[in-house]
Amino acid sequence: MKSARLLTFVLACAVGVGLSGCFKPPRDMPDASILKYDGHSVVPPDCASLSRPAVLTDAGWHRPSMEWGCATYTNLAAQIANPQDVVAPRAPGPADAAIAASAVHRYESGQLIPFNTVTTHDTK
Repeated sequence: MKSARLLTFVLACAVGVGLSGCFKPPRDMPDASILKYDGHSVVPPDCASLSRPAVLTDAGWHRPSMEWGCATYTNLAAQIANPQDVVAPRAPGPADAAIAASAVHRYESGQLIPFNTVTTHDTK
């Protein structure tokens, strides 16, 4: 009896893990390829082109359409410091051993610089 319960539990866990899987976005959802590069900067997407009709209703009234991904990709376009890195990424350079060793030495000797908890902006 005890082994049957254990087998049922293990089987239920296996089925649950198998069914959970990774989230796959719908096929028509936009991806990062909608960002354009004009030679100088990254151009955010046209939100009207991302508009999808709502499939839900509210007491019989259709809800407004949604621009899925508009805010995400507009913010991503604003955060890219060097747009050329998106077009042709640079190869990562070697690590600076002196900087890493200095950080480890400061950590081991207890000479850490505390964070500024008063403000969140750069005071330099």
